Amino acid sequence: MGKKSRVKTQKSGSGASAVVSPKEMMNFISELLQKCSSGAPSAGKEWEEYIQIRGLVEKIRKKQKGMSIVFEGSREDYFPDLMTWAQENGASCDGFTVTNFGVEGYGLQATRDIKAEELFLWIPRKMLMTVESAQNSVLGPLYSQDRILQAMGNVTLALHLLCERADPSSSWLPYIRSLPQEYDTPLFYQQDEVQLLLGTQAVQDVLSQYKNTARQYAYFYKLVQTHPAASKLPLKDSFTFDDYRWAVSSVMTRQNQIPTEDGSRVTLALIPLWDMCNHTNGLITTGYNLEDDRCECVALRDYKENEQIYIFYGTRSNAEFVIHNGFFFQDNAHDRVKIKLGVSKSERLYAMKAEVLARAGIPASCIFALHCSEPPISAQLLAFLRVFCMTEEELKDYLLGDRAINKIFTLGNSEFPVSWDNEIKLWTFLETRAALLLKTYKTTSEEDRAMLEKPDLSFHSRVAIQLRLAEKQILDKVLASGRTKRLHFEKKLEEGAPLPCYEESDIALLENNDTDAKLPIILHKLEKVEEGQEIPVEEQLLNGQKAVYGIDMEANGVVLQERVNKDVHSALDSIGSSTQIDQREVASRSASRTEDGPKENSE
Repeated sequence: MGKKSRVKTQKSGSGASAVVSPKEMMNFISELLQKCSSGAPSAGKEWEEYIQIRGLVEKIRKKQKGMSIVFEGSREDYFPDLMTWAQENGASCDGFTVTNFGVEGYGLQATRDIKAEELFLWIPRKMLMTVESAQNSVLGPLYSQDRILQAMGNVTLALHLLCERADPSSSWLPYIRSLPQEYDTPLFYQQDEVQLLLGTQAVQDVLSQYKNTARQYAYFYKLVQTHPAASKLPLKDSFTFDDYRWAVSSVMTRQNQIPTEDGSRVTLALIPLWDMCNHTNGLITTGYNLEDDRCECVALRDYKENEQIYIFYGTRSNAEFVIHNGFFFQDNAHDRVKIKLGVSKSERLYAMKAEVLARAGIPASCIFALHCSEPPISAQLLAFLRVFCMTEEELKDYLLGDRAINKIFTLGNSEFPVSWDNEIKLWTFLETRAALLLKTYKTTSEEDRAMLEKPDLSFHSRVAIQLRLAEKQILDKVLASGRTKRLHFEKKLEEGAPLPCYEESDIALLENNDTDAKLPIILHKLEKVEEGQEIPVEEQLLNGQKAVYGIDMEANGVVLQERVNKDVHSALDSIGSSTQIDQREVASRSASRTEDGPKENSE
């Protein structure tokens, strides 16, 4: 996790630079909460709202200057204590050490040869910071009475981390002191660095992340100061925005899901030492051994002595990496851009199209992904576009025609077109859509490459421009692929080529060869994401005594989580207008593995 852990020199200090009365600070906090709890801004006004919220936050940060807890010395000074603490608590420490890898930051370096699939790292449960350990800590009384904490495990972990950091006797201090003092998530960007993302598919998530974090901070500041169950919290005397931003980013870049002790469900956890590993392409190699009650990691490949040990964080896009982990991965084989598509309810054929899509297990409005690899679209998106472009007669055929039920299963397979004309329409649509999206950017790819050549470019600016350029490159590929496919099918139509026929024995072979394996489309998970929803964690697999979990280090992104029951919504409503948290924050990104992301206005 070195890439998301770049540390800037900070001076420790105690006492605010200017005395601020509790009443004055509460007025600032109330103003921030009210601003962040307002409804979503009208289209095109998101940046203006961000500037206003950021202005209020900066006022608060100025008043709180010098009040945050900052450990003396550098982060590196605490690594020996981390290794000693880990060894004393039963973790494996003999095959690696923590090393600075320059651009990649800190990571794990092999101190001996390690074979592929060799178990080289294990961390017992007692070292983990979890939602359960938070419940059993000084935070427990407040947790038991606050429905938002009960619903948002990631926020619970953030506050748990802050409480333990302020406790000189905390058993987790060797771990907490080894964490970065600052991160490279967009929460730490300067305003001009965020501005570089305007026009990108990722910018809405970045702006929402900041707004949600500010809203959460204001809500919990008031809660800590006024709730009887918070009277003994160390945060009562000092709880700054910078504190919360740090805790949010610590959890967002490191959290993962593990099974509870009885294996009946999953919970969120911070996993010391293991979270030092940096990312590379590959496969998930971390699991949880319930029998030995510990997190276990096997080597992704052979590692020679002195080589850096990598793990695979999951099939995440660069937008997800930038927003939730704070780095851009140059060789990301899973990069993608989100595209929101829907059938207009005012369309004459809406009911028929919606019915065909429903039979295929696809919503009439959905967020899909355009991929950097070939083919650039998934089987689900291919199926949606085919239905989207169907004529009335074609729709009737898939609803009422011979073997209509079986034909539904062919929608996601490129080998069985609906018609040549349908293929031409869908690829023309995709080609046009990609071209329109490319026009929304304020710079060209050539201009982005020129900017990246500047030696004085800040790290955050460089990451923002790299992400912007990567999005354009994906859209360029989609544009080229759409054009090639369109010309191919126009030739088929011109030649009068017969449509490929399928037999019932072919029904099990309905996916594109390069997508989700050959299974009926209806059996596959859709790339569906609600607004603000967080990139999910790798699919969970509880198999016997082991639970293999994905390494989505920001699963359940602290600023944007979306799995909340009606009780939480009621709790938010009962707080009152002055302390109301937007439902989208508590219902914002979920914790399982995939497609969250930038939303684009659909046609």
